[in-house]
Amino acid sequence: MSFRRIEDAPSNKTALVRVDFNVPMADGKVSDDTRLRAALPTIKALTAKGCKVALLAHFDRPKGKRVPSMSLAPLAAPLSKLLEAPAAFAEDCVGPAAAAAIAALAPGGIVLLENTRFHDGEEKNDPALVAEMAKLGDFYVNDAFSAAHRAHASTEGLAHALPAYAGKAMEAELVALDAALGNPRRPVLGIVGGSKVSTKIDLLKNLVTKLDRLCIGGAMANTFLFAQGWDVGASYCEKDLADTAREIMKLAGKHKCELLLPIDTIVAEKLDARAPAFVRGLGDIDDDERILDAGPETIARLTKAMDESNTLIWNGPLGVFETPPFDHGTVAAARHAAARAKNGKLIAVAGGGDTVAALHHAGVADDMTFVSTAGGAFLEWMEGKPLPGVQALKR
Repeated sequence: MSFRRIEDAPSNKTALVRVDFNVPMADGKVSDDTRLRAALPTIKALTAKGCKVALLAHFDRPKGKRVPSMSLAPLAAPLSKLLEAPAAFAEDCVGPAAAAAIAALAPGGIVLLENTRFHDGEEKNDPALVAEMAKLGDFYVNDAFSAAHRAHASTEGLAHALPAYAGKAMEAELVALDAALGNPRRPVLGIVGGSKVSTKIDLLKNLVTKLDRLCIGGAMANTFLFAQGWDVGASYCEKDLADTAREIMKLAGKHKCELLLPIDTIVAEKLDARAPAFVRGLGDIDDDERILDAGPETIARLTKAMDESNTLIWNGPLGVFETPPFDHGTVAAARHAAARAKNGKLIAVAGGGDTVAALHHAGVADDMTFVSTAGGAFLEWMEGKPLPGVQALKR
């Protein structure tokens, strides 16, 4: 898609920049500053142009009320430290307090505005709130892909009220996702794992129309095996979705997308690192055994599919990776994908909370081509749904 970039933005003006500062907190302090760090390239690119930078962000769910414990004030100091430059704080994101804080900035100055969700109109995308926000700046930058699936005042409304640009983090996300699903190098392989088919029906139905191969893993694969007539023992299985699984398999066939379902499994009678674990072929699973990971033949077939692909998009683990030894399949697949990506042989894009955690567990998150931490927005993109905050950035 075509969108304006920061390089296209004017100099020596005031930029309203939507960032994702919904960070983990512990005892009133930031416990993980990853999202603060993600905003640094955009902030620095704008200050280098002599722009005043006013940061818009939400924190938690105050539901339109001013909740002191959900203030963004504690983020100003750690942000200043990361920037190695002072970041002021304004006690509101609109009105006199915000206007005065921005007016007090020198060119290249930075101010963090108070939680946008303290205003009831934020989540309603209220035109009146959008207008009040727009008064504060000359142009708008969206650097929060993770909030782009929400049509809120600060994520979508402002993009129509002011000239709008994509921030550096937003740009990286859009470029990576376009490479994975928009205009990918084929063949394209997808991996979708996790526990429930019910939460990923739209995702699966969209992907089978776009991919050359789709590997289905995790507990959701059990539902597909059951739909094929296999006994899955005591495994978690959404048996009431067997018809849905068969519908997805039929749709995959129609669009010539090869489905890679498990051909062998790792089972145990209970989810316990000390429980005896066994390799079981399909049809060999006992009534009291639970499928907890993909088997060695399944992983070998998947890594071979990676070798035959130019692009990989991954969402969801292949087993209960949080409890070794049931992490083996996910770790082996992740390391193989990362090695090919690092060598330039595979464009490997991954996203979703469990996926990111699994890649870190495997020690390869930094070797993938791109890892999205956007959660819901990443999933909706994979589902083929238009994201309001992204659509508003189109030229």
